[in-house]
Amino acid sequence: MYPIAEPAMADDLIEEHSGLVNRIAYHLAARLPASVVVDDLIQVGMIGLLDASQHYDASQGAAFTTYATIRIRGAMLDELRRNDWAPKSVHKKHRDLMKVVSVIETKTGREAKPKAVAAEMGITLDEYFELIQETNTCRIINFVDLGVEDDSIGDTSNVSPLNPVEGMQKQQFREQLVAAINILPKREKLIVSLYYDEELNLREIGEVLDVSESRISQLLSQAHLRMRKYISDNFPHIAG
Repeated sequence: MYPIAEPAMADDLIEEHSGLVNRIAYHLAARLPASVVVDDLIQVGMIGLLDASQHYDASQGAAFTTYATIRIRGAMLDELRRNDWAPKSVHKKHRDLMKVVSVIETKTGREAKPKAVAAEMGITLDEYFELIQETNTCRIINFVDLGVEDDSIGDTSNVSPLNPVEGMQKQQFREQLVAAINILPKREKLIVSLYYDEELNLREIGEVLDVSESRISQLLSQAHLRMRKYISDNFPHIAG
């Protein structure tokens, strides 16, 4: 790769795209627990931007914004993976919730509805929604982490080449994720599309669908739960 050799050029790129770091950090933080500090994500993201400015090769065909976005998001996600911020109790709640959903669906042969899950667990519907939002933080469910968000920001085939095995695995998971999204109810599927493809925030999606921001948050968390369960049931080698 032919890196940018002039420090002044790299400095210009960093200054010009520092706002991109903030936008990515706040968009990512919206789906993480309050214990994750946005400023920490921004600091890590700036390191990713610096790395991008030093290694960007325009001859590869990708725009710098595309290349930097991948590096910035990757740096933030790597940092989150290194720090297990979800306590063990949250992981246990997630397992218990998934178990109840499986029991109900096995008994009825139908999709487990929120009221049925709440009743089985002996909690109120509000407590159920609080639970899925809390357990939703067990894993970072966004298209970057699932290996597909690159598609929404342009052709990045020349940015990070994959070996044949990695390429096959990535393609397989893309197909599995598409299948998981397709099983979602119509409204949840729309919310996932608006959130990830269009990058609208929860308030903006609420305005589009004429419902409250908190309701959108509940539906998005529920969509994540359905997707995780579908992948866990059908592709356990991936979910594990």
